[in-house]
Amino acid sequence: MKLDRRTFLMTGVAAAAGAAGVGVAWWRYQPNPVATDAEAAFWVSQFEGPQGEVVDLASWRGKPLLVNFWATWCPPCVEELPMLNAFYRTHAPKGWQVLGLAVDQPSAVRNFLQKLPLDFPVGMAGLAGTQLSRDLGNPTGGLPYTVVMGVAGTVLHRKIGKVSEADLAQWAQLV
Repeated sequence: MKLDRRTFLMTGVAAAAGAAGVGVAWWRYQPNPVATDAEAAFWVSQFEGPQGEVVDLASWRGKPLLVNFWATWCPPCVEELPMLNAFYRTHAPKGWQVLGLAVDQPSAVRNFLQKLPLDFPVGMAGLAGTQLSRDLGNPTGGLPYTVVMGVAGTVLHRKIGKVSEADLAQWAQLV
């Protein structure tokens, strides 16, 4: 089959456009550097829990911590929560902690947690959670966003978008 010049050029243009799209998507979903003093600000933050309790982030310092920014209206967030819950149940005895920071309305989170209870703590971060996630390297404030903090309280890994079993397995090797 012989390609004419127009078909050849159109195929080349389509391939270039596709490659550019992949490049833009890759760039858009890469975490930014962590803002100066963002880690220190993280550790002094406090949020309200689903039952009105204080969720004091300083209490988790000194152990590996997986922080997941999520919302009830975010389908990939909701899809990954059972996997994060299983990670917590499996790895908590090994020293891991998991914290969910809900960037959502408290009433929506409470209703959601009645349907899908989580074993790990949840903080009602609201709009402050969006800014905190940006400071921790999330350029667009998109959800879900996951940050892994090390024993020293510094950011070790970040991921924009739904986590995978492979991500969790890699991160679990830190302890």
